[in-house]
Order: sequence, then structure tokens, then C-alpha cells
Amino acid sequence: MTEANKIAIVTGGGRGIGRAIVERLRRDGATVVTCGRGERPADLPADIIWVTGDVSRPEDASRIAATAAQHGDITVLVNNAGIQIEKTVPETTDAEWDQLVGVNCRGVFNMCRAVIPLMAEGGGDIVNLGSISGMVADPSMAIYNASKGFVHSLTRSIAVDHGPKVRCNAVSPGWIMTEMAESGFALASDPEKARADSIARHPARRFGKPEDVANVVAWLVSTESAFVTGHCITIDGGLTAASPLQPGLF
Repeated sequence: MTEANKIAIVTGGGRGIGRAIVERLRRDGATVVTCGRGERPADLPADIIWVTGDVSRPEDASRIAATAAQHGDITVLVNNAGIQIEKTVPETTDAEWDQLVGVNCRGVFNMCRAVIPLMAEGGGDIVNLGSISGMVADPSMAIYNASKGFVHSLTRSIAVDHGPKVRCNAVSPGWIMTEMAESGFALASDPEKARADSIARHPARRFGKPEDVANVVAWLVSTESAFVTGHCITIDGGLTAASPLQPGLF
């Protein structure tokens, strides 16, 4: 769906949702630059350009953007990089605040600030990874929830300030089965019961796959979504649409 010859940056593309987005955009014909704080994953396809860097550092964000710009005008930015800390407000340390807000909030800001001036004259598309946790609160994940609310608000501001040259949208995944989701279930006193209860609350009767998110991102950076900007699209199998009352109770 993504038009060929696009230059796309996907942050945090080494695994999980980010990796699925990288592979989808590559399959659609884009030249993809991705990044992470570690070394290049051994199984990353050779034609994917890897930059080792930390998006929470402005100089690294600028370097990632400059690397992509060497290949042409940047047309797509997908801000996927993010981390999760499972603590309440009193439990959260200053170091944990700096770590999570640095990646989830400042990292998105840094990349947008670095890339927007480099986007193609004909226009560019930004997709930020929000979360249903930015709309409803998960227990014991206070600053993660807050960081995703920031992402949603920044998305709207960029769409308003930089349209029509730049379209900016967010996707808000629900339970997508990645390592981060598994760590969320591990917080429960009975993880298997929590998993079964969660599936029962999904009208789709399954958890999401990284590819489910990648498919929506591919649509958002294509001309098929040309009139969509400033919105947060929920991808959660109906979880947040359903009543908390369980079937059979009434």
C-alpha cells in the first residue's frame, strides 16, 4: 500500500511492533531506516539501514534523520520506540521518570523536530505509536499511561501546526502480543487467569499481532488516507468499546 521510493524512518524497529512496521514498509517498496540503542539485530534484512542511537538524545535524533536524508527527502516517520515501567506514582524514582519520559515523550518530540524540516516538499507523513493506555489507565503504570497521553496530544498539535505539508496521526494499540505485553500480564497475581479474562473482554476474541498495527500504519502513510490527520486510531480488537460487564452475568 505504501508507495514505492519513499524514504521512511521507523524508530525502535529491531523487534515487536516496530519490526513488523519495518518489514511491511520494506515490502511495500520504501527505503527504510531504523534504529535502536543496541547493535544491529543479526536477522535484520541487509537492505534495511540501521543506526545505533538513543532517540531521547537530541544529537542522536538528528543523526538518525541525517542518515535517512542521505537517501532522499524523508517522506515517512514512524515513532515506535518506547519503554514501559510498571509502578505507581509514589513508587517511581527520578531515574525511572527520566528514562521513560526521555524515550516515550522526548524521543518522539526529538524525532519530529529533527525530521519535519527535512520532509519532502510534496509532503510527509508522521505516525506516532500511542496506546489505549493514553485513554484509559492501566493499574501500576502511571507514567507510562501519562506518556502515551502526551503522544496523543503532540500528534494533534503537529497536525494543526504543519498541515497541509505534514500529516500526523497516531495509532493506539491495545493488547498486542509482544515482550512488553507479556511483562504486563506478569504483574497479575494469576497471569494465566488474567490472560483468559482479557481475551474474554475482546469482541475479536484474540489478542492483536504486530502485523495488525503495521497494516494500519501502512494505510496511514499512503495516499488512501490523504484526508486523515490529527487523529488517534485505536487498534484493540474492540476492547475499549465493550462494557466491563461480562456476558452471562445478567
